Amino acid sequence: MSDMPTPDELFARPFFFCGIGGSGMLPLAQILRGRGCTVEGSDRSRDQGRMPDKFAALEAQGFGLHPQDGSGIVSGEQILVASAAVEDSVPDARRARELECLRLTRAELNSILFNTSGAGLAIAGTSGKSTVTGMLGWILHACGREPTIMNGAVMKNFVAPDRPYASAVVGGQSLYVSEVDESDGSIALYRPAVGVLLNVSLDHKSMEELRQLFGDYLSRSRIAVINADDPEALALLPLAKEVITFGIAQEKAQIGVVAGSIAEGPMRQAALVIDRHDGSEHALTLNLPGRHNLSNALAAIAGAAAAGIPVAKAVEALAGFDGLARRFDVIGSSPSGITVIDDFGHNPEKCAATLRTLKAHPGRVLAFFQPHGYGPLRQMGEELAQTFASELDEQDRVFLCDPVYFGGTVDRSEGSERIVALVEQAGGHAEHIAERSAVGDRLAQIARPGDRIVIMGARDDTLSAFARDLFDRLA
Repeated sequence: MSDMPTPDELFARPFFFCGIGGSGMLPLAQILRGRGCTVEGSDRSRDQGRMPDKFAALEAQGFGLHPQDGSGIVSGEQILVASAAVEDSVPDARRARELECLRLTRAELNSILFNTSGAGLAIAGTSGKSTVTGMLGWILHACGREPTIMNGAVMKNFVAPDRPYASAVVGGQSLYVSEVDESDGSIALYRPAVGVLLNVSLDHKSMEELRQLFGDYLSRSRIAVINADDPEALALLPLAKEVITFGIAQEKAQIGVVAGSIAEGPMRQAALVIDRHDGSEHALTLNLPGRHNLSNALAAIAGAAAAGIPVAKAVEALAGFDGLARRFDVIGSSPSGITVIDDFGHNPEKCAATLRTLKAHPGRVLAFFQPHGYGPLRQMGEELAQTFASELDEQDRVFLCDPVYFGGTVDRSEGSERIVALVEQAGGHAEHIAERSAVGDRLAQIARPGDRIVIMGARDDTLSAFARDLFDRLA
């Protein structure tokens, strides 16, 4: 990035996204197009005939789509946006190199948009980033602040017939709300006006690396918003300049919950939020279940307070928040009372939060987990197996298919069989069924009234179609 043009020069040039349909790429493509840039792209899923509705919607929005064979890269003026994981042998990358195109990663492009806005509001942490980004973005939008929002998930409040994949909102340039990622170290690129830290736990990096990355992030933030209930996050507080804390259990948290005020239901909840700056109390209703989502709401309220939104206004706005696609997304309940839920759970903490939410209410849980790669499965397999074994009961069942594999040179010697064996060793009940379609057959075969079936996994949009198809079979 040494010959990097100025932002004005950069955004005057045409962009080409390799993997434009990806959850991290699509919102950036939408923001650039919304700001008047020429945006084209390719996607292997489109070439394979997967998710035709999605790509038809993108074409209808004016995105030029090409096969992923290098044919869309026609000028050295184009800027190639490609994930760091895209290998140089991919035709688009090879052609861009031949033409000496500038190449940016998703995070590099996002950080330029973020750092050149009036104020960047960043949401970091191992779990909950997309939900809190959606909540905070919705609060600012509902309060008339016209934020631009960059999210890795579809925000239901912003979905419209002409924008079914609303993972971004193109607002003004004064406020830019974005989740920021520690898994690839790119969190280091951001200079936040407000830096939210939700939690620090094992995912793609060691705890030592995470403490360093998140600590540096807080020290760069003008105002840090820290989860006082998370010991690892709270331990980093001395590195921050100005701080707002939030928490359910921590009585000294500045944005908290009145003891004994939480009322939980299977699909929604309520609580009294207390602003300990002035002692005021505010009745919150939230259309999402689970203690982790109450914590997410407090994070969004605290983040909004850091941006100058009164707590009362933020709490009022959250009553209208509809949630995100694939975040405890209830597909439906069949006439016989079998509920199917689509969920992004893909690391131990996210899976535990979803399973705890389900286990807070009666009924058997049938959990299907599709690993999002061989590398992550090796990194966190033992913790994942322990999560399934400890969070579920004797009656519950776990199913794993083989990990998602999109090609490349990754080591595939250890797969889902190892996790299933570890779950069994820890006292749980798990099955390995290699093909996902066969898992669907098995779930349809054994499901009975009152069961909750949860479909979990990341980096594969077809999981939602799988969940819907399964529900249609049961219904």
